[in-house]
Amino acid sequence: MLKPGDICPAEGPCCILVHKMPYFMRLILFLFCLMVFVESRKPRSKRWTGQLEMPKPSHLYKKNLDVTKIWTGKPQPLLRVDDHDFTMRPAFGGPAIPVGVDVQVESLDSISEVDMDFTMTLYLRHYWKDERLAFPSTSNKSMTFDGRLVKKIWVPDVFFVHSKRSFTHDTTTDNIMLRVFPDGQVLYSMRITVTAMCNMDFSHFPLDSQTCSLELESYAYTDEDLMLYWKNGDESLKTDEKISLSQFLIQKFHTTSRLAFYSSTGWYNRLYINFTLHRHIFFFLLQTYFPATLMVMLSWVSFWIDHRAVPARVSLGIMTVLTMSTIITGVNASMPRVSYIRAVDIYLWVSFVFVFLSVLEYAAVNYLTTLREQKEHKLREKFPCVCGMLHSRTMILDGSYSESEANSLAGYPRSHSLQEEEKQEKMIHLALNSEATSSRKKGFLKGQMGICIFQNTHAIDKYSRLIFPAFYIFFNLIYWSVFS
Repeated sequence: MLKPGDICPAEGPCCILVHKMPYFMRLILFLFCLMVFVESRKPRSKRWTGQLEMPKPSHLYKKNLDVTKIWTGKPQPLLRVDDHDFTMRPAFGGPAIPVGVDVQVESLDSISEVDMDFTMTLYLRHYWKDERLAFPSTSNKSMTFDGRLVKKIWVPDVFFVHSKRSFTHDTTTDNIMLRVFPDGQVLYSMRITVTAMCNMDFSHFPLDSQTCSLELESYAYTDEDLMLYWKNGDESLKTDEKISLSQFLIQKFHTTSRLAFYSSTGWYNRLYINFTLHRHIFFFLLQTYFPATLMVMLSWVSFWIDHRAVPARVSLGIMTVLTMSTIITGVNASMPRVSYIRAVDIYLWVSFVFVFLSVLEYAAVNYLTTLREQKEHKLREKFPCVCGMLHSRTMILDGSYSESEANSLAGYPRSHSLQEEEKQEKMIHLALNSEATSSRKKGFLKGQMGICIFQNTHAIDKYSRLIFPAFYIFFNLIYWSVFS
């Protein structure tokens, strides 16, 4: 490097240019030359040929390459949807297109007796072949799409007969799946919740079993254009093992199919999903039968209460009657208004009659007791107190009593200390016996029974203590043997 004052050994423009350049410019030029030298020492990268260079596999970790993540440019559409008219069914003008159906029941949500319907959630799948959707494939693998493609191609117009409400689930997106195979086979699946009508017979309620059906049918295409069928017979219907209901036991699921005729449009293929439900009785035993039976048994308590305790027996009878009315009203509120008699109606109304008869029984006892008291009062007026009665033969009974009837008082103590009231009661008893004897002579059986009741009104309560339970037990035996 030349220092100031030195003479350049070669005369030329470069030497003159270096001498005339400022110091900082020479420094910049030096740095630039240094950078060029460093870059020239680095290894050169390979030229891009348009092909992705695959990394060499490691002996420590091997992973299959995901070819779907390799950019290959703009893909060509395999399904040429725009090249065909999908408003018409496949093979239009030819034979009916077969559409197979299978169903997987996810849940049986509810059964409503009031509305006579049921709600079910299921996966509905259709299978058919549309050659317009065929595409070339070397691996024979299918392509899966969501619900957006369904609006562009032909799909079967299956609907639920006798359905009240139905919808396709749309969380988080429409629960629709479309799978197309290279030969044109199509699988169309959707998740649906449907509420359909179920004709129920409540004549044996709550000891009943109900059979409901979910019916599928094409809305527009008759059997000449579309043939619906169960794809695998009875195996086409599958259910979740965890399906259960609080009031019913699901006994059986099965499938059937038949033709349905409409006078204005023709014949249609219809598929049926049938299931049988058996009602659990334990809930109604606790809520209806046991309370009704206890009310009937409670009404029998009045037979052991003295007939003179009017407030106790009347209030007990009214309480049991009102309670039975409340039970009957509660059962009818949760049931449809049917025009025939149900099994629970028979039990409740017979129980109500037993309770009501217990009230009438006390009314009869009270009435006959009143008649007896009136009769005794008249006899007291007819036979005043006879003091000092020493012997029964000395009694003067107006000639209406025989000697044998008068001798019936011979067994009573004739002590002078006998109270006058006791003597008067014996006289009344004798008078009542004489009336019973005269009625027997005349042959009036009804009068005889009436006089016997007058003699002892407690007999009605005694007989009721046996008759009421016996008849109620007999009724229960017949009821449960018929309806169970």
